[in-house]
Amino acid sequence: MLDLRKLPLEAQLTALLDGEVSPEQRHELEQRLATDENARRLHEKLRHGADFGRRRLDDVLKEPVPLALVRSIKSTQPPKTPIAQRAMRPQVKLAPSGPQALAAALILFVVGCGIGYFAGTTPDADEIATTTATAPANTNNWLGDVTAYQRLLIRQPRHLVEVPASQAEEISSWLTTAIGVPFRVPDLSAESWTFQGARVILGDNRPVGQLVYSNSDGDIISICFRKDAQPPETDDFKETIKDEIGLVTWHNAGTSYVLAGPSAEATLGQLAMKIATAI
Repeated sequence: MLDLRKLPLEAQLTALLDGEVSPEQRHELEQRLATDENARRLHEKLRHGADFGRRRLDDVLKEPVPLALVRSIKSTQPPKTPIAQRAMRPQVKLAPSGPQALAAALILFVVGCGIGYFAGTTPDADEIATTTATAPANTNNWLGDVTAYQRLLIRQPRHLVEVPASQAEEISSWLTTAIGVPFRVPDLSAESWTFQGARVILGDNRPVGQLVYSNSDGDIISICFRKDAQPPETDDFKETIKDEIGLVTWHNAGTSYVLAGPSAEATLGQLAMKIATAI
């Protein structure tokens, strides 16, 4: 076990937070924290920095993967030359000596402590965390609801709509009244999509109109729209993916739109542009 007493106090407290201390070292550090106010203050900053870093990492991992990246990965061709036929390069094994390994461990340990210390002592850390927690709801909230409803449609193909396509007049008057947005049902038959009917769903606790289509392969797409609470920064088309669901979003004349469909469908973006001119 490394003698922590030879390391700076920041390194010792970081090791305590990471559980990298022996019972004796833990007891010694806890005694110091009980009597040393400066040590307690530094320990609290390091703990706050570690918690803040974990929260930011979780936020990054929750970001949706761009749809174009997923399609690029799926379309990548395997290598033409078999791997077994390629000349194998001799592997070089690096076996550091004991002093070299110890020196490297100490360097990594001190660097890690420094990162945690500076993250914990950043003046804006509390403000950033508070702003993130109190920020007003954005479009990602209703997109999450749209994605959930799309998954529900995929799992119950025999119950796709509330009002079938045969009742076109009722769909028009019903959705216009419920959503507060005038619209037309786009004809996508030229793209092999058949209109099945409509539903009203909730997106971020607000009513959303949903027009549902299917094709001969059993795939399902839906056009969702709602009246904007506040205009977005751009009207441009944006493609994202959430697991097996591809989403294309855009904005026009006080209304937000989403086309939801299979992420493997390469024409979602082109289809969304046609819908934007027809709806």
